[in-house]
Amino acid sequence: MRTIRWLAALLVVVLTGCVSTPSNVEQARQALAPGGQLRVAFLAGPLYATRDPATGEYKGVAVDLGRGLAERLGVPMQPIAYPNPAAIIAGAKSGEWDVAFMGVNAERAAAVTFSAPYMEVEQGFLVRAGLPITTAAEVDRPGVRVGVIEKSGADALLSRTLTKATLVRATSPADLQGQIAAGHADVLAATKTLLFAQLSSHPQARVLDGRILVEPVAMAVPNGRAPVAAQAVAKFVDEAKGSGLVQSAIDRAGLRGVTVPASR
Repeated sequence: MRTIRWLAALLVVVLTGCVSTPSNVEQARQALAPGGQLRVAFLAGPLYATRDPATGEYKGVAVDLGRGLAERLGVPMQPIAYPNPAAIIAGAKSGEWDVAFMGVNAERAAAVTFSAPYMEVEQGFLVRAGLPITTAAEVDRPGVRVGVIEKSGADALLSRTLTKATLVRATSPADLQGQIAAGHADVLAATKTLLFAQLSSHPQARVLDGRILVEPVAMAVPNGRAPVAAQAVAKFVDEAKGSGLVQSAIDRAGLRGVTVPASR
């Protein structure tokens, strides 16, 4: 009898707690989309999303995953494209977006809270036609100009490791893509997704074998949001990887040089 009374009392406590606690979805909605829509930030480029010339809409992995999270929260999604990572971080500080997609590094982590990576991205070199460079080890030569996106993973790495070649910094993926055509760079260092896309404009150029680094890419929320915001995004990323949602988005976008890390 004592055991039955104890279980009954425990059941009352549990049920009372369930009634008085707001749903996880409602908590996440208030933390992630307080304005009634989910503002999704990303770098404009093949790795994240590009504008469809026919419809004017953005399409890509960031849009697919952003829409998936918005549907879970029961709110519409507003895509916001930025020209470079620095602009995304500035947007976090000024409250321009609610969730973002970007490469993970310590400098950015000072302004945002990252989820586990949903994608790992190979970075490498593209060499213009006519340049006698066949391996990554041959890039660091006097007179060789290497284009990088400012404050990207490639910029951080090559700033430390190149001693003879010269870095030429671009402000955006679009700016980087124009460097070879404009004669400003001999080699481009970027994600292989971007480099392979560049071959359509420069078919005689070559993407070198191998990789210079693997950059984790994750979802992020601005620092200062309620903890449930980062928790909800972390859970979504883990489930999106496990269910195949991330891989299907990658396949639709036709990305090369990327992999999906295992779920936790």
